[in-house]
Amino acid sequence: MNTVQGNLSAGGLRFGIAVSRFNSLVTQRLLEGAVDCLTRHGADSGAITAVYCPGSFEIPQVALQMAKSGRFDAVLCLGCVIRGETPHFDYIAAEAAKGVSQVALQTGVPTAFGVLTTETLEQALERAGAKGGNKGWDAALTAIELVQVARSLAERA
Repeated sequence: MNTVQGNLSAGGLRFGIAVSRFNSLVTQRLLEGAVDCLTRHGADSGAITAVYCPGSFEIPQVALQMAKSGRFDAVLCLGCVIRGETPHFDYIAAEAAKGVSQVALQTGVPTAFGVLTTETLEQALERAGAKGGNKGWDAALTAIELVQVARSLAERA
């Protein structure tokens, strides 16, 4: 059996991060976690570019521009949608997820989904560096692995 697995080395890789300003109390923590993960795995801080956008709905638009630019080996998408009293949450969460997925499929650039969808601010904060870990870190680890898997598959072609 042949097995392909990505290593977790970010050295020499370039990362773009699309991050939402909405719910910045949470998204800044996600960003910090992502950058921490990338640098601890060997990425040069100068090879990481954060691009801010208004909210999670706009993340796919920014991510697509970043992926198409050819400047990044992977794009991370960081945002936070907290359920309110209207169905707005459902629309934003679904479109953000669908949009980020389409960026990866349309461009072939590894794209990691780090958009929190929670019921409360407390749940979001728990997932942005408290007892639930940091989902920004997780998205960064995913991005590193996706790039390395893609490279391994290309070498075998």
